[in-house]
Amino acid sequence: MENTEIIVGLDIGTTKIAAIVGRRNEFGKVEILGMGRSESLGVMRGMVANIEKTVASIREAVAEAEAKSGVEISDVHVGIAGQHIKSMQHRGMITRSSTVDEIGQTDIDNITEDMYRLAMPPGEEIIHVIPQEFIVDNEQGIKDPIGMSGIRLEANCHIITGLITAANNIQKCVTKAGLKTVDLILEPLASAEAVLTEEEKEAGVVLVDIGGGTTDVAIFQDGIIRHTAVIPFGGNVITDDIKEGCSIIRNQAELLKVKFGSALAKQMKENEIVSIPGLRGREPKEISVKNLAAIIQARMEEIIENVYFEIKTSGFEKKLIAGIVITGGGSQLKHVTQLVEYLTGMDTRIGYPNEHLGKGMDEVKSPMYATGVGLVIKGLKDVEREMRRGKVHQVLAPEMSEPIRKKGRWFDIFKNTISDEDDDPKM
Repeated sequence: MENTEIIVGLDIGTTKIAAIVGRRNEFGKVEILGMGRSESLGVMRGMVANIEKTVASIREAVAEAEAKSGVEISDVHVGIAGQHIKSMQHRGMITRSSTVDEIGQTDIDNITEDMYRLAMPPGEEIIHVIPQEFIVDNEQGIKDPIGMSGIRLEANCHIITGLITAANNIQKCVTKAGLKTVDLILEPLASAEAVLTEEEKEAGVVLVDIGGGTTDVAIFQDGIIRHTAVIPFGGNVITDDIKEGCSIIRNQAELLKVKFGSALAKQMKENEIVSIPGLRGREPKEISVKNLAAIIQARMEEIIENVYFEIKTSGFEKKLIAGIVITGGGSQLKHVTQLVEYLTGMDTRIGYPNEHLGKGMDEVKSPMYATGVGLVIKGLKDVEREMRRGKVHQVLAPEMSEPIRKKGRWFDIFKNTISDEDDDPKM
């Protein structure tokens, strides 16, 4: 395997930072070569709050991944989340000069690149432009127009925006850690790559990634991304509620949640008690498991209600045959699928990122690593698409053999802000 085919996904989360190294094996599955994990100390609700602490955590995770995989890491595919993420629909249009020439990838690239020039509110920037369907000379509902003839090419696009400062802070952390950002990918899109099947995307499905600081939502229908959202709270808020409600320290609250927590209070027995050691010689504290579940259930209901609001806002509530797929660390709470089904009336399953993975590294098959595995899968798909496109360019025009990866404008802005440094992000 060539080194160019080895992809590193860097998931900068609120509770953990994970660096996952992977490549495509001979059976077409993704083989995870190594993984490094460190505690995330400088991130709050999906956004960088302390650059130095985040840089130290990234270095620690990357060093561990390098040691386990035997691969020297320099380029990474990074995830972005946070409550600043917004999505909208927009239609773009280009007029082609010839009806004889077939519509090619260049035309689609041009219409996508035009979308990056949309006027945004101050401080916001476009992160992703995802064409959903195309219209060729008023003929609607075309998924892939390549090879068709036509003058007027239109595209309905799903546009994802975020704060330029949030993206720049992530970039700075990655650069200061001695790495280069190949691409910045919205985390729910990455998670979807890891845990959803093509059949589910076709039938209509909601991906809910319950992380430590945020809950990410992505809605697919007819194989197309229809709606994305980031809800600004996740598992950490549940831990805080347990800490306040049971009058214990945060570490104990987290352990209680993981070991004895449940999202349904009525499933727990009345007489089940957990004893928590007291601080500095104080008496141990006894906590009812049923009361613990009641605290967790109250907050989980709030998170699910926010998710259900996003489903209704999308307008696709009645078209989601495959229901809801829950992933992320929060999906490991007991009885969470039953609570989601009860509140939404939709079929629910836990999403494990093992659909596309080969043998080995069972540790990464946990839902909490769905985003990191998804970043690797998305990176591999991008590299393979660029290689195919490069071959096409070579056949059509030798001078175009190096395909140019189109980025949002914030990449250019960020490059200008740190142009004095040697290790600029890859363009």
